[in-house]
Amino acid sequence: MDSNSITTGQRIKAIIGGSIGNLVEWYDWYAYAAFAIYFSHSFFPDSDLNAQLMNTAGIFAVGFLMRPIGGWLFGSIADKIGRKKAMTLSVLLMSFGSLLIALTPTYQSIGILAPLLLLLARLLQGLSVGGEYGVSATYLSEMATQDRRGFYSSFQYVTLIGGQLIALGIQLVLQKLLLTEAQLEEWGWRIPFVIGALLSIIALYLRANLHETEAFENKKEVSEKKKGTVKELLKHPKALLTVVGLTLGGTLAFYTYTTYMQKFLVNTVHLTKEESTLVSFISLFIFACLQPVFGSLSDKIGRRPLLLGFGILGTLCTVPLLTALSTTTSIWGAFFLIMAALIIVSGYTSINAVVKAELFPSEIRALGVGLPYAITVAVFGGTAEYIALWFKKIGSEEYFYWYITGCILFSLIVYIGMKDTKKTSTLDKD
Repeated sequence: MDSNSITTGQRIKAIIGGSIGNLVEWYDWYAYAAFAIYFSHSFFPDSDLNAQLMNTAGIFAVGFLMRPIGGWLFGSIADKIGRKKAMTLSVLLMSFGSLLIALTPTYQSIGILAPLLLLLARLLQGLSVGGEYGVSATYLSEMATQDRRGFYSSFQYVTLIGGQLIALGIQLVLQKLLLTEAQLEEWGWRIPFVIGALLSIIALYLRANLHETEAFENKKEVSEKKKGTVKELLKHPKALLTVVGLTLGGTLAFYTYTTYMQKFLVNTVHLTKEESTLVSFISLFIFACLQPVFGSLSDKIGRRPLLLGFGILGTLCTVPLLTALSTTTSIWGAFFLIMAALIIVSGYTSINAVVKAELFPSEIRALGVGLPYAITVAVFGGTAEYIALWFKKIGSEEYFYWYITGCILFSLIVYIGMKDTKKTSTLDKD
């Protein structure tokens, strides 16, 4: 029974089910970042906006520290008992975290308990989203036909960015049409978290009706001792180090130009909150649309040329782009500079899921994709915002631009040394 026995209808259903669940997970995750400028004062009583944002960004970073545990836990579940069950569990956990943020009283009402409950919610969300990446990347890659893997797996970042777009879209609607600034700061910021909890119910239904992958079904006879264990994973050190190396620069660039950019536009470029939300929304929408284009391109020319393009352009252009952005006075100038950066980053985001899935055998694939990626993202992606704000606080913001450049250069060295996974894919052996 080979992968071609899966019908086209089942593949489309798999993309929709896997992707929509992913979209809800990432919407919940990003709603926190998008609305931090409104709720930070509710949990941290400090008159300095930068200090409040640093505290909120600190909790954002702590949420990332749970991601390696999530990558290990859900990766093991996916490799042992199935991709479908792991994806269903992860979306349940995320919805609970969202509901907790929506219902937590302010610091003024319950004191220190408020930031502690916020922390607990982010820990749960971090656990969930850490598991989500590896499992959904594995699922989409395994459900794809051999000649369309780049295209299929690119939808992971379409929905990852889509989650951020929905969070920003809801923010725009609340800002422009429904609520005043005072209402948003007082109670309106809770609305997106309630929406996130409700969306999770839809994702849960879709995921419960998904088709399990052939790659997992075909390995049911493999010894349980070999499935989803760290011991088995450590037998693939080169693949593990490759995942860390290829992720490092990409994740830092991605979080800089997406999650952190909204705050950068307000704090450094001095756009209004509404202008920064609008610029972020339009640029992210185009960024999402680019992912399948780049994914399809990788199916034709290979994965390595795209990674090399990101590595070279990212190393050369990061400092000039961010320097120009920090001094621009035009909303359209900011948009075009961010867009240029996001086109460069697409060389990484569109295919990083399939590249990782192509490195590992199916019995440890979800764990192999999820765990080293989650560790790298926790250390470099999760701290991006905090490090950027810290450099700004000490008056040396430009050091952050060089920090990103150095990390992308490190990844470029990895891209130069690695084989093109399209030609050496372990998915072909399933």
